[in-house]
Amino acid sequence: MVGPTRPEFVLFGSSIVQMSYDRRGWGAILADIYSRRVLFLSLSPPADILLRGYLGWNSRRAVNVLDQIFPKDAAVKPSLVMVYFGGNDSMGPHPSGLGPHVPLPEYIENMRKIASHLKSLSDSTRIIFLSCPPVNEAVINENIRSGSFSEMIRTNELCKQYSEACIKLCQEINVTSVDLFTAVQRKDDWMNTCFIDGIHFSAEGSKIVVEEILKVLREADWKPSLHWKSMPIEFSEDSPYDIAAADGKTTFNPSSSTFYWEIQDDDTTTNIINLCIKT
Repeated sequence: MVGPTRPEFVLFGSSIVQMSYDRRGWGAILADIYSRRVLFLSLSPPADILLRGYLGWNSRRAVNVLDQIFPKDAAVKPSLVMVYFGGNDSMGPHPSGLGPHVPLPEYIENMRKIASHLKSLSDSTRIIFLSCPPVNEAVINENIRSGSFSEMIRTNELCKQYSEACIKLCQEINVTSVDLFTAVQRKDDWMNTCFIDGIHFSAEGSKIVVEEILKVLREADWKPSLHWKSMPIEFSEDSPYDIAAADGKTTFNPSSSTFYWEIQDDDTTTNIINLCIKT
């Protein structure tokens, strides 16, 4: 532990989560955005974004480790948990009986169990489910033909079924959701720009994920708000040790800046390119 205990934002899921810190991924962007944001000014340090992603996992495996990853007797309960399972569940069954496929009715019940467990942690723990995004079937099939994978059935029709089931469940049990299947397909040429391998998000795809998450956080009626612009900034006071401004008489306060990312949020764009800083 470094310094005081921080509020926890946990990303829980399969490889979409595990790889979210890679290639300017959506987890890394969120960690940057929230690196100086606190829940209560002078009462809490900035939020830590914790990665709990497991490549190849499905909802069945997730249910089996809920008590280990989210123990009910933990001293610190997460303020926000973002959950993604569905892509591997939605794969067609392998002839051998091996593989991550989970029948749709079981997937729904597994996601219900995950939501129930997370709700039981604390009245202040907020939950967001991310639905199954689309895939580039042509690229996936090319990988199969190249011998990278065994026989694998992964189609947009199956992704759509599991995505819709996740959204419907969230409406039923009052859990906030992000419809990634629809959001990704709003972008022109999404199949060629949003993925690195037909499945996992590229930098362009990750920006869509972040924009959708921030939209949900901005619109959610949560007290306190977990949207980054609504949260106070840690150590935000001006300092003579900040970088000198162009006028040579004042300093530039960088505390509200984010680095490297281009995020569309709340009808404004924060453009951070290379080492330039813009607020």
